[in-house]
Amino acid sequence: MAERTGVVTMGGNAVTLVGEEVKVGDRAPAFTAVNTELQPVALADYAGKVIVLAAVPSLDTEVCSIETRRFNAEAAGLGDDVSILTISMDLPFAQKRWCGAAGVDRVVTLSDHRDAAFGTAYGVLVKELRLLARAVFVVDREGVVRYVEFVPDSGQEPNYEAVLAAVKEVT
Repeated sequence: MAERTGVVTMGGNAVTLVGEEVKVGDRAPAFTAVNTELQPVALADYAGKVIVLAAVPSLDTEVCSIETRRFNAEAAGLGDDVSILTISMDLPFAQKRWCGAAGVDRVVTLSDHRDAAFGTAYGVLVKELRLLARAVFVVDREGVVRYVEFVPDSGQEPNYEAVLAAVKEVT
């Protein structure tokens, strides 16, 4: 499995990302994760939609919470043809509890805890911590990656305007 360093930091500390780097123009790698009802969810389940894949370290942290709430608010204006999936290593029970408490009802949270299929497929699995690095991918209706952002440090938020512009470009 490929490993990359010098891409992102967590708390200012360099980390190693496991998996191949996904780039604009690549076919979106397939993955399966688990939803809050403990059911498997595959990327293929969203075929024909524009998909925002937001990888976060943990919903129970400040920046991940801010990011997920922001994407939940933005989802209202994007229409039914756009799905926003926030993926973390949090257990599905914790994701369900957090979404309920935060009022997040438009973003789908998925857990990659089982086998890190998303983390390794998208090159965002942090080797040292078995968490996901903060990154955002936009996938068009044909399954092609149209936007990639590896956020330089986990304590920073993604560029929401650039993500939303990429979504609007392919809708």
